[in-house]
Amino acid sequence: MNAYLNYISYYLPEKLLTNEMISSSFPEWGVDKIADKIGIKSRCIAAEDEFVSDMATKAAQNLFEEYQIDKSSIDFLILCTQNPDYKLPTTACIVQNNLGLNTNTGALDINLGCSGFVYGLGMAKSMVIAGMAKKVLLITADVYSKIIAPDDKSNLTIFGDAATASIISSESIGFKINDFEFGTDGSGADKLIVKNGGARNPLLENTENDFLYMNGAEIFSFTNEAVPKLLNVVLSKSNLSLEEIDFLVFHQANKFMLNTIRKKIGIPVEKFIIDMEDIGNTVSSTIPIALKRSISKNIFTKGNKILLAGFGVGLSWAANILVYE
Repeated sequence: MNAYLNYISYYLPEKLLTNEMISSSFPEWGVDKIADKIGIKSRCIAAEDEFVSDMATKAAQNLFEEYQIDKSSIDFLILCTQNPDYKLPTTACIVQNNLGLNTNTGALDINLGCSGFVYGLGMAKSMVIAGMAKKVLLITADVYSKIIAPDDKSNLTIFGDAATASIISSESIGFKINDFEFGTDGSGADKLIVKNGGARNPLLENTENDFLYMNGAEIFSFTNEAVPKLLNVVLSKSNLSLEEIDFLVFHQANKFMLNTIRKKIGIPVEKFIIDMEDIGNTVSSTIPIALKRSISKNIFTKGNKILLAGFGVGLSWAANILVYE
């Protein structure tokens, strides 16, 4: 039995944070400088009363409507987020109820960031092939805007909020899900972290450790070293060469980082998909949004091989190869 990524939809909040708005607060951070280096002109930002369960629900509802999916056919829900509504219960349980899914539907959260969609695909594929689920609803959703300090101009320029919803099943529609490679280096956990808010360090009020911290130089160094190795391994597992890959969709971190990796690996620009200019880095949602938009633009043709690679917070990384059916 094979497993397939059948359908993808997404939800974007209405509020926008533009480069002009950031530059007005930080004059030294010019509009053109942000666009040229980061590759982002605007970011979608969740409303004050909008949280992960709200966005996840809307993304799934968009999916059901767009593809006329009978929600009673879903028997497992995986929600990838690092910004759950509560410490407990899992936000997936809330979304199951919001959507009116059957009570015999399994539901769980996975706490992963930039590699989360690929990890979620791996879990969903395993469930389908093992016969534990027939149709898996995989949702990615994050509201990083709520964990970024108001004076953190670097992270404000990068991150946006979004949610995506995908269906994985044995039905041969969409993308056949082939080989995976995963990796973890927890020694770098402090390079991208919110230190307060868990059991170890209680949340305080508006202290530095209550917000997202990112060591950009260390994350860049990690990515530059780990991603080329990641690609080599997943290609070897698949008995493929880089030349046989038709398109590559990496986690949409920022334009400078992506182009540096692309040049280092030797990926032709026409095979390398970058699509975040109007939404920002939406963490685990970047890859499925880029895939969905590429489908809408008719970029893929039958038989195309697409290599996905997610990397970042954890430190964590994952790659997978899809074949467009």
